[in-house]
Amino acid sequence: MTSSYSSSSSAVRSSAKHAAERIQQHLPPNSNHSVSLSSSSLNLPSRTSIIAPGVAHSSRPKDRPSASSSVSNASSVSASSPSTRRSGTPIRRSQSKDFDDDNDPGRVRVSVRVRPRNGEELISDADFADLVELQPEIKRLKLRKNNWNSESYKFDEVFTDTASQKRVYEGVAKPVVEGVLSGYNGTIMAYGQTGTGKTYTVGKIGKDDAAERGIMVRALEDILQNASSASVSVEISYLQLYMETIQDLLAPEKSNISINEDAKTGEVSVPGATVVNIQDLDHFLQVLQVGETNRHAANTKMNTESSRSHAILTVYVRQAVNEKTEKAKPESLGDKGIPRVRKSKLLIVDLAGSERINKSGTDGHLIEEAKFINLSLTSLGKCINALAEGSSHIPTRDSKLTRLLRDSFGGSARTSLIITIGPSARYHAETTSTIMFGQRAMKIVNMVKLKEEFDYESLCRKLETQVDHLTAEVERQNKLRNSEKHELEKRLRECENSFAEAEKNTVTRSKFLEKENARLELCMKELLKELQLQKDQCDLMHDKAIQLEMKLKNTKQQLENSAYEAKLADASQVYEKKIAELVQRVESEQARSTNAEQQLNEMKNILSKQQKSIHEQERGNYQYQKELAETTYTYESKIAELQKKLEDEDARSNAAEEQLRLMKGLLSDHQVLSQENEETNKLKIKLEELSQMYESTVDELQTVKLDYDDLLQQKEKLGEEVRDMKERLLLEEKQRKQLESELSKLKKNLRESENVVEEKRHLKEDLSKVSSESGALTGSQRSQGLKKSLSGQRATMARLCEEVGIQKILQLIKSEDLEVQIQAVKVVANLAAEEANQLKIVEEGGVEALLMLVQSSQNSTILRVASGAIANLAMNEKSQDLIMNKGGAQLLAKMVTKTDDPQTLRMVAGALANLCGNEKFLKLLKEEEGIKGLLTMAQSGNTDIIAQVARGMANFAKCETREIMQGRRKGRSLLLEEGALEWLTSNSHIESASTQRHIELALCHLAQNEENANDFKRTGSVTEIVRISVESSRDDIRSLAKKILKTNPYFSS
Repeated sequence: MTSSYSSSSSAVRSSAKHAAERIQQHLPPNSNHSVSLSSSSLNLPSRTSIIAPGVAHSSRPKDRPSASSSVSNASSVSASSPSTRRSGTPIRRSQSKDFDDDNDPGRVRVSVRVRPRNGEELISDADFADLVELQPEIKRLKLRKNNWNSESYKFDEVFTDTASQKRVYEGVAKPVVEGVLSGYNGTIMAYGQTGTGKTYTVGKIGKDDAAERGIMVRALEDILQNASSASVSVEISYLQLYMETIQDLLAPEKSNISINEDAKTGEVSVPGATVVNIQDLDHFLQVLQVGETNRHAANTKMNTESSRSHAILTVYVRQAVNEKTEKAKPESLGDKGIPRVRKSKLLIVDLAGSERINKSGTDGHLIEEAKFINLSLTSLGKCINALAEGSSHIPTRDSKLTRLLRDSFGGSARTSLIITIGPSARYHAETTSTIMFGQRAMKIVNMVKLKEEFDYESLCRKLETQVDHLTAEVERQNKLRNSEKHELEKRLRECENSFAEAEKNTVTRSKFLEKENARLELCMKELLKELQLQKDQCDLMHDKAIQLEMKLKNTKQQLENSAYEAKLADASQVYEKKIAELVQRVESEQARSTNAEQQLNEMKNILSKQQKSIHEQERGNYQYQKELAETTYTYESKIAELQKKLEDEDARSNAAEEQLRLMKGLLSDHQVLSQENEETNKLKIKLEELSQMYESTVDELQTVKLDYDDLLQQKEKLGEEVRDMKERLLLEEKQRKQLESELSKLKKNLRESENVVEEKRHLKEDLSKVSSESGALTGSQRSQGLKKSLSGQRATMARLCEEVGIQKILQLIKSEDLEVQIQAVKVVANLAAEEANQLKIVEEGGVEALLMLVQSSQNSTILRVASGAIANLAMNEKSQDLIMNKGGAQLLAKMVTKTDDPQTLRMVAGALANLCGNEKFLKLLKEEEGIKGLLTMAQSGNTDIIAQVARGMANFAKCETREIMQGRRKGRSLLLEEGALEWLTSNSHIESASTQRHIELALCHLAQNEENANDFKRTGSVTEIVRISVESSRDDIRSLAKKILKTNPYFSS
């Protein structure tokens, strides 16, 4: 009866608390009339149970009551009679931990979700019960410590493995999303161990099935539905925190983005992130798909697509406050004329899962990623502990993750945390740590604030628009006024001009008329005068005509006179004589000119111009004769011209004679000078010969001096070289002694390492014997022995590296002594097995030395050990670049024809498999016959070699599929060109589980490329995909195969 009453009272109490929470959520956050709806105000029995973190749960406080009934019964008894205490041996099977639910809207709400068991857990944990027991009705979770004791924890929501995505969203995220739409900042975060379903819960896109959509898609769907008006804008940014560097998933070229903090408000922002304005849900799904493609993920034992970074989706919601709905609060922000805006921000955080290396099976670069993941999660845990304990110092600056989440824990945002756990008892420690993280987070209370402020930006834009409009209107009115003013002024000027012009015209016209009148009067007077003059002239002409008639008669009489004719004949004879004399003189001049011409012709070019002028003068004289014969009127003038020309001709002839004399003198002088020039030329030739002899003797003397100087310098150089040679011999002797001592140390250390390996082998044999005989030795004791032997071997290698140095060990590889070479290669291989030494070996040129050794050596031991060292170094990205640049892939592929040793081939296959995991070298590996070499090695039939080949095929297919998904590559797979699909199909039923897993992964990755569909149909590999979707031992591989069969139209048909 008591038990039923307590259970019913607890149910009533829990329902009343939930009702109080719902009422409290609907109350305004800044209301002055706060209503307390705690358990005490509702007159319900209450219980306070506080257990400090870190206290062992097996011990119970003295003031805690105990009973053999359930926890609820015990709590009701303690509440009704607090003075009653019972002592004795506790017989309870469970202990309960609870928190006071004060219905504070700022408290961090924590929900828990348990994923279902996967195929591996169904097989391995078939005989064991689940680690946790869920009680969703009372929102509790029981964690089993052992078969008889358990701990109970209360959460805000508890979701079983059958809970739908919609139910999880409504219970975890929807209240936060509604708060964001109301103007409050919000945070939704998923925390838990790797492989427990965080990304599925938060970031599942659900492109094919809307029911599978996660919190990100559903939250944006609700926000976009409520933000349909034009006054609401929704923007997002998508970042990832990878190895303590912030990278932009929407713009991969942006890496190492800085974080800014406002000194006044303390608000954290990432100004370098890409912000995208979201229009609708389809647009958001496209953007989210781009971000998920750029996010870092890897394949581990616990999850085939394990997230290697923390993903942070930030949603910025900006909405104007509707004045109609805000009339009830006129004094909330001040003036009614200033618009208000609500700026809220929603953070959806998908944390990378914490993991243990021994369970996840990570190696190489994945270990570094795991270190940074665990480091940031540890920093987050420290901040949660400090906030839960009320510490004055919160270490938010220890990690970039805690800086980004500064407002989510202890800030002003509404925060909802969902922790994901697994049901398997193998992960008891991880599940317990996750639950305790959630319990501590429930103690944090944020100061929730409404992010509402004056929209000065829109007000400024509105006022600027109004000012621009008014300014344009004023300018328009001014332009109209100015145009009207200009038009009136123009008309006034035109009227004034027309008036002035009319006045001017009238004045000028009057003046013109007056002048014209006066002129006409003068003309009349002049005409009268002219008429009078003409009358007088007519009279005079009449008189002159009479006189001329009289003179004419007189001239006729004179012409008839003979005396006049005789005088004219005498004058003509005189003139003719003068002309004859002039002609004779001209002829004599012509004779003289002909003689001068003969002399001038001998001088050729010098007097040619003179001859032309003489001919011109002859033609001129001939013309003169004609002119003299034609008329007697121009005789005198012609004679004067001829005389002048004759004078000129005389001067020219005299000048010609003078020039002739000068030329003769010049010819005589030239003959004399030519004789003197011949003598001077002979003297010059002799002088040149003497100067040449002098120069040759000087040159010989200089060469002799230079030879002497060279001999002196050579003597000095030989002396210096002799001294240097002596010093080098001394140094080489010292180095030889040092190398001998180092070689002895090296052999000693190698013997110690071989002894350690031998002890390890003997220890394994002894352990197997002891376990087979007694069966009492546990696995932990075996592992301790192995760890001791490994630690001893590592200590030996570290001591050897410190004493000798990697550079000197690499120099011993080039030794001509085969034994020394083998020992040196073994040391390098052992050092390369440690990740801390790989970078040193690469920097000291170890990769080049090992590749040259593989290429030149014929010793099987050296080839095997060197190949193993290269395989270890190939796990480092810098070493991979160096190996591929030096032609290492082609060299390793040729090892198939160089040796048939299984161990050597296994090392070579492992090196090629590591290189296949780098996206940059896929095409180069195919061109250098790396894939062909792997398939050739697989024909040996050795299981270890086949395992390495399968791993390489899986790495290659995964990288190739990733490039195709990101749009960087198209077309048929490079593996199919080498016949890898036939080999994978024929070996898909191999006995080794790990090898079969790699082959199945390779087939699934190849099947994701639609360009490979015809090859799958041709080789019958589609049946293998169908088989994998049903019979594969891994859940993730089965789900991937089912997805391929469902989405690929070529396979579904």
